[in-house]
Formats: sequence, C-alpha cells, structure tokens
Amino acid sequence: MKTELFDSWTDKYDSWFSTPVGQYVKIYESALLLDLLNPQPGELILDAGCGTGIFTRDVIAGGAKVIGMDISLPMVARGTEQMRGLDFAGICGDMCALPFGEQCFDRVFSMTAIEFVPDAHRVIVELERVTKIGGCIVVTTLNSLSPWAERRRRKAEGGHALFQDIIFRSPADMRRLVPEEAIIQTAIHFEKDDPIERVPQLELAGSNKQLETGAFLAAKWCKK
Repeated sequence: MKTELFDSWTDKYDSWFSTPVGQYVKIYESALLLDLLNPQPGELILDAGCGTGIFTRDVIAGGAKVIGMDISLPMVARGTEQMRGLDFAGICGDMCALPFGEQCFDRVFSMTAIEFVPDAHRVIVELERVTKIGGCIVVTTLNSLSPWAERRRRKAEGGHALFQDIIFRSPADMRRLVPEEAIIQTAIHFEKDDPIERVPQLELAGSNKQLETGAFLAAKWCKK
C-alpha cells in the first residue's frame, strides 16, 4: 500500500463529503453501517482504516468508545483534531498487522479500506482476531458491479494514482472472502451525475428491490 497517496488525500477526502452528492453518500452509507454494526453505549469499538473519521463520529454518537486506526498519519491526525473532546483515540497502523491483543474489541468495522490492501484475507483474519467472541464485524468496500467502480477504473486507466492498484469486489467476491454466514447488503443505488433531487427516490427504490449493484457493499458477521 502506497501510504503517501493517502497522506496527500486528506483535504480532498473531507471536501468530497461536503458536496451535495457526497452528503447523500455519507447519509446512506452511515445509515447502513449503524444498522449492521449496532453499536451500544460503553462498548469499545475499532475503526480500522478510519481515514479522517468521517464515519467514526456517528458510531461515537451512540455512546461507544472508538479507537480509530489508519495507515496514514495525516489522516489520523485530522480525525483526532476533528473529534477532540469525543471518546476517540487515533493511532497509525497497518490493518494486516493490527497492534492489539486478541479479543480486545466488542465490535470492529472497516469502511471502504480493504480495496486498497493486496491481502484482504489477512485483514479479515486480523479483524476477527481482535474481536471478542460474539462480537460484530462489519467490512465495507466499493462494489465492482456499480457504475461508481467503472468510473474509478476509467480514472485508473487515465493515470489516477489512488485508483491504480485498487481491487474491486462484487457481492459474490465478498461472500468468498468473509464467513459464509455473513449478511451482505448494498447501498448507494444512484449515480454521481443523477439529478440531486432524485437521489432519495432512487436510493429508496434500489433499497426496496434489494439490488446487489449498489456502490457501497457491506458484509456483517459475528465472531464465533
């Protein structure tokens, strides 16, 4: 993983989620995350690949304590600054070798980070290792079946460094990666260029049909 790519992406990452379409993406992705993760007050939760903490704050809002870890120090520093005063601690680390002992966390989640890791299976093993027995694990990624993934493929072909080595996965790919009992769901059933006023209608329709083509692909399971 090329850490320097993420180091230079901090401002762009935060800025994108403040755009009209980015705000809708944040709303729907966060809603699915919270529904699957179901964080409880007082729990200790790991956010692996936390970035600047865009989604971490929503988990903390339910009363959980969160440790956010990211391979990019500038990303972690931004998240720590933005969540000053909240029950959050940020550290720099690698998802393939988590700097924690076994069964440390009540719940663990990772938002759209495994697509940047060559050995995703190793990440899953590590996430399970640090989760308590019975604890919930949620891993999300960009769905290869979505138009959003196709956009990123074209950007990669055009030389966009961040997407050069990205690994897209379909729901079927994700099922092969995680335990067989995992729940698989998608969100973001609209496209980036859809009229902003139509986004809620498009998202509701895709959700009601339980489409597997949503750009945001999530898997949830509990450690046995």
